[in-house]
Amino acid sequence: MAGGIGMPGKGPGLGTTPKVRPKNTLATIKKLWTYLKRQRVGLILVYISTFLSAVISLVGPYLIGKAIDDYIIPKDHNGLIWLCLLMLGIYVLGSAVSWVQSYVMSGVSQRTVLDLRHDLFEKYQQLPLKFFDTHSTGELMSRTTNDIENVSNSLNQSVIQLLTSMITLSGSLVIMLSLNLPLTLVSLVTIPLVVFATRKIATLTRRYFKGQQRHLGELNGFIEETIQGQKVVKLYRRESMEIKRFKGINQQLNTMGIKAQIVSGLVGPVMNAVNNLNFALIAAIGGWMVFKDLTTVGVIVSFLNYSKQFGRPITELANQYNLIQSAVAGAERVFEIMELKSEYTEDDEVIVSNDLQGHVTFDNVSFNYRPDSPILQQVSFVAKPGEKIALVGPTGAGKTTIVNLLTRFYDIDEGQISIDGIDIRQMDKNSLRMNLGMVLQDAYVFSGSIRENIRFGRLDATDEEVQAAAQLANADGFISRLPHGYDMLLQAGGSNLSHGQRQLLTIARAILANPSVLILDEATSSVDTRTEMHIQEAMKNLMQGRTSFVIAHRLSTIQDADQILVMHGGRIIERGNHEQLLIAKGFYYELYSGQFKRVI
Repeated sequence: MAGGIGMPGKGPGLGTTPKVRPKNTLATIKKLWTYLKRQRVGLILVYISTFLSAVISLVGPYLIGKAIDDYIIPKDHNGLIWLCLLMLGIYVLGSAVSWVQSYVMSGVSQRTVLDLRHDLFEKYQQLPLKFFDTHSTGELMSRTTNDIENVSNSLNQSVIQLLTSMITLSGSLVIMLSLNLPLTLVSLVTIPLVVFATRKIATLTRRYFKGQQRHLGELNGFIEETIQGQKVVKLYRRESMEIKRFKGINQQLNTMGIKAQIVSGLVGPVMNAVNNLNFALIAAIGGWMVFKDLTTVGVIVSFLNYSKQFGRPITELANQYNLIQSAVAGAERVFEIMELKSEYTEDDEVIVSNDLQGHVTFDNVSFNYRPDSPILQQVSFVAKPGEKIALVGPTGAGKTTIVNLLTRFYDIDEGQISIDGIDIRQMDKNSLRMNLGMVLQDAYVFSGSIRENIRFGRLDATDEEVQAAAQLANADGFISRLPHGYDMLLQAGGSNLSHGQRQLLTIARAILANPSVLILDEATSSVDTRTEMHIQEAMKNLMQGRTSFVIAHRLSTIQDADQILVMHGGRIIERGNHEQLLIAKGFYYELYSGQFKRVI
């Protein structure tokens, strides 16, 4: 078979990373706010503590100026001591408030990304298989981990910084205006230069950080694909080639990362240069004003401190910009997935049926994975309840596609598929799939116990029912010999079992589900001959009273089928039972004769 269920051989290529399109930053921030506002209590505490922290930081420079003018120049030692103690208490209080601020904000950010990550994973479960055909696992993992982690880091640092900066900026400006209007106007001279430099740098920073995230997703996808395919890589001695390919992708990420860091790194030096220029102007003009008795030394010292506090939020915001841009780029990629349409409809008119008989009809069904690549063309057949339908034909003939359409992993382009006279497009997908059981050629098991893996077919099954299903699938024998039996923990992908043992577990899983319609994709291809005989007998018992679709390469396994559909080029070119097709001496006869000769 060219590809497994949901990954057809002629479907869209796996590992394709979608191009990053320009996004609306404001819209992304609004979507992120819908998650943040769930933490109302925490945010209120953050607002209060941030306000107090900013106010405390604004009081300090004012007291320093008062100390110079009222106590140091007049040489009032006692007054200076009391003022210093007051300043010490204020700064200690400021440190305590800052700690509370950071503590609360950490909880707010972690709970926010907890919800975001949960909703993203939930969305993955609702998306159709067509989506996963066009997105590599590594790229999706990058969105779930790296992108959301960037959001978390930005929330932890940037939200507090934004609030503090706004309060500090406005507070410093008000106090500076009250202290000395001419010096305030001097300090504002450099603001246009700051805005111009920030905008120029921000444009490049955003572009490079989005490119960095895209290349990181490609690298994760390549690493995952290569690790999963290590047996093939080693068998064909392609280690050097894979290293070379990795080097190329890694170099792209490195180049983009260097550009992003270099450009974002310009923010600090540029802002420091502007602030130093501003500080020098204020010091020079302020000194001249002191000589002319237009102001006092204490006012100038306070003003210099406030000018720094006025410029520092701008510098810190600029320094935070790369983090904010990275977080926005990551959030955009996350929300891009979240906004995709779910395959599960909420339409009240869908039909829910949990007791289908299994009368399946394909009526002139046509389907293309891509507009320029037709797969099925006007396929029609009827499967009566309890019949065994075999699908045979060369790779790419459309056998797996029929199964994909029956399960509504994909929806047809033309025609109609119905079960018990109900168009499956009108059926609730959960209801439809509850009546379907599948055993795939690529046996897949999850990390967890053997019992949990079998119970995946029906979560409310008792331990006795799980064991009975395993016995029917001839899996109970090897399970009983394993350490801890049914409670043995499987590694990821079931790597501590043989492929044949994993296949037996998936058969037991399907048996436990007790479906109306069975789909068997060369289910016994990975077991030994003796085990296959037992499984074939068990499957015969299981298929009685149920409609069964069997995709088979070994024609000897489907000689008892009620109907054999011979497919070629997306069409059914022959149909009938085994004897009828042999007498016709057509394509099926050639396939069977070829296999028989090879056996002989």
